[in-house]
Amino acid sequence: MSNEILTPHEMAEADRLAIAAGPFSGIQLMCNAGAAVAAEVLRRWPAAIRAHVLCGPGNNGGDGYVVARLLADVGVRVTVWAEGRPKAGSDAAQAAAECPIEAQPISGFHPEGGDIVVDALYGAGLSKPLSPSAVAAIVKCRKAKIPVVAVDLPSGISGETGHPVGDEAFRAALTVTFVRKKPGHLLLPGREACGEILVADIGIGAEIIAAVGPKCFENGPVLWQSRYPMPAADTHKYRRGHVGVFSGGPSSTGAARLAAFAAARAGVGAVTVLSPGNTLATNAAHLTSIMLRRVDDIDAARAFISDRKPSALVLGPGFGVGEPLRELALVVLETAGAEVSLVLDADGITSFHDAPASLFIAAGAKGAAGLVLTPHEGEFGRLFPDIARDAALSKLEKARKAAARSHGVVIYKGPDTVIASPDGRAAINANGTPLLATAGSGDVLSGIVAALLAQGMPAFEAACAAVWMHAEAARRFGPGLIAEDLPLALCPVLRELLG
Repeated sequence: MSNEILTPHEMAEADRLAIAAGPFSGIQLMCNAGAAVAAEVLRRWPAAIRAHVLCGPGNNGGDGYVVARLLADVGVRVTVWAEGRPKAGSDAAQAAAECPIEAQPISGFHPEGGDIVVDALYGAGLSKPLSPSAVAAIVKCRKAKIPVVAVDLPSGISGETGHPVGDEAFRAALTVTFVRKKPGHLLLPGREACGEILVADIGIGAEIIAAVGPKCFENGPVLWQSRYPMPAADTHKYRRGHVGVFSGGPSSTGAARLAAFAAARAGVGAVTVLSPGNTLATNAAHLTSIMLRRVDDIDAARAFISDRKPSALVLGPGFGVGEPLRELALVVLETAGAEVSLVLDADGITSFHDAPASLFIAAGAKGAAGLVLTPHEGEFGRLFPDIARDAALSKLEKARKAAARSHGVVIYKGPDTVIASPDGRAAINANGTPLLATAGSGDVLSGIVAALLAQGMPAFEAACAAVWMHAEAARRFGPGLIAEDLPLALCPVLRELLG
């Protein structure tokens, strides 16, 4: 599938395997890459007065020398500015030798209005801060307010983490990368630095990517639609699953209802709000198609699970932080059975701040209910403080480590939400929107996840689908969105998914 994401190390391995397998040599792949960049420059900026090509000493710089040669061949005024020279005998050295334009030291780079800059200094594998000369070039581009086309990734951004490696990085109008996207293209703030992202085919086929074996993907329907629940002609409500949502006390019942409404709208056959006695009347006044059951204690929760056999449970939204929630979560994990899934959100995550090991041990026990955690950044730090503090880890790797430790699928929320499975698979979501930064939107997401789990979708795929659907509904609704709008806003998204 074409939504694989390659780390810089995996991309290097793909290059190696492709060159070994043929038919393209290393210099031919470099020429293919440079040709893809040059074509985009000519197509998008045909009236540019001058093209400045900034070339580093490695393969990224080699791509730049190809770009400069091809632009000059069709009459574009081109200046090449180099930082260092390519290693003798390398593909980049050959590309530099074939470029008819003599490179000048980057310290003399001076762009003007109407020019365009091709940033081929350093690609996705950058591991140290840029030199003062490269930083000065970034500042000059910013002051001149001219478009930058980044080759592979804007120089200064880590392809692994999406974070600046030093204090400065280019901000591109267009980034042309090759074969597949890298984590730094989708993780913030790298995603914002890239501008528009174009993935160019340079002749490395899908069989090479399969041999590399990436386990990270860009989230979208191609990743999970084959597992999406399609209602059969003979289905009835309980074949479509049953979700139970635990409600909080008198002052905080709304969050559970948001999750319940979202679960119902996302296609589950039956939803029950599990309400303390002192909130039954409040919940009953707001529920029609959603069922209501009194659950005041652990025994009542056990009885509901035994009697009604829910497929998924949501615990945390508006429930209240403390020992009652911890006890309830552990009982569900330990006794509900492996065919049941628990979505733990909000207060459900914070309640284990002082005792995370008890949650992880229960989730990892044989026959335990499945666990999906939905932390935002603050909640992630409470549950996984050491992982959160590790500045060397990308958000992707933090989510993966958290999933492995917790024995559950982790939805690490944010504008660049990462979904990770204990088996190492992960997805980075790219359709997020600031419209979701509104109270209650996370409760809606929990309900969607539970609905897909209850309909038999595997946990990783259900989490990925729910995150994408949640964001897509918000994007289509547009400004003015509040959490109450989201369940109904799912309808056009569902119509497309179900054909």
